[in-house]
Amino acid sequence: MNILWSGVFPALMTEFNKDGSLDLDGLQRHIMSCRNAGIEGLVMLGTLGENCSLRPDEKEIVLRTAIETCEESIPVLSGVAEYTTELAIEHAMLAQRTGCNGLMVLPSMVYQQDQREGVAHFRAIANAVDLPIMIYNNPVSYKLDLTPESFLELSEIENIVAVKESSHDSRRVTDMINICGNRYTIFCGVDDLVLENLLFGATGWGSGLVNSFPKESVARYKLAQSGEVDQALKLYQWFMPLLHLDVHVKLVQYIKLANQITGEGSEWVRRPRMELINPERDTVIQVIQTALETRPVL
Repeated sequence: MNILWSGVFPALMTEFNKDGSLDLDGLQRHIMSCRNAGIEGLVMLGTLGENCSLRPDEKEIVLRTAIETCEESIPVLSGVAEYTTELAIEHAMLAQRTGCNGLMVLPSMVYQQDQREGVAHFRAIANAVDLPIMIYNNPVSYKLDLTPESFLELSEIENIVAVKESSHDSRRVTDMINICGNRYTIFCGVDDLVLENLLFGATGWGSGLVNSFPKESVARYKLAQSGEVDQALKLYQWFMPLLHLDVHVKLVQYIKLANQITGEGSEWVRRPRMELINPERDTVIQVIQTALETRPVL
């Protein structure tokens, strides 16, 4: 299946039971809900998918479940987030064997790479597989800010085709286009900057809150892409307090709690993460409940 590299690609949560075991039935229900809302692709095992909380065998189970559930109706990408380049290559090859349609590749975990090391990391992974790759540039979380000049250096590698840009600076989209032209498809990876980035030239959204509000997420994307900016802005303004939940250090717990309240999943996470307690829990619930009380009719 060819990936169109446009539209809403949720960074899907991995569903757990209260005892920490995988909840595959819950995962399938959540995938179907997002698919029925009109998403264009899935990113499994990203930050929100709690990649680093899963054993290698569990990662394969999650990927197989997603692929079987989607039945080739939408592409399934696997996140690649490992401690070394060699481990990342191993997982990328596993994802390819499993039947994933593409990869979203992160920098190495824990160790903070510089530009030279980051370029070498992404180059090695891309050369090891035939799948198309989206590089996840998130300097806030992973401390490597891959510059447009570095992406220009990587442009000779044909299967690196897209960038999930999460630098929290909307100017970066314009800089990427000015320096790299149309070499890469650009996805916005920061929920509360998505409308700005779409207007500046991004063509996709790698979203967190689409997990909890898939229909509203797809509607806003379509409004922005069709030039109905006034309507997109109204929906964006309603959505914004929710979207801020995506840029907090506890984004996994926040969005899983939103999933539980909206019926999209459960709040269970794996340690060292823990479920929220008051007063933080009540604060997050209030944001979600206020949004539900004022939820627009689509």
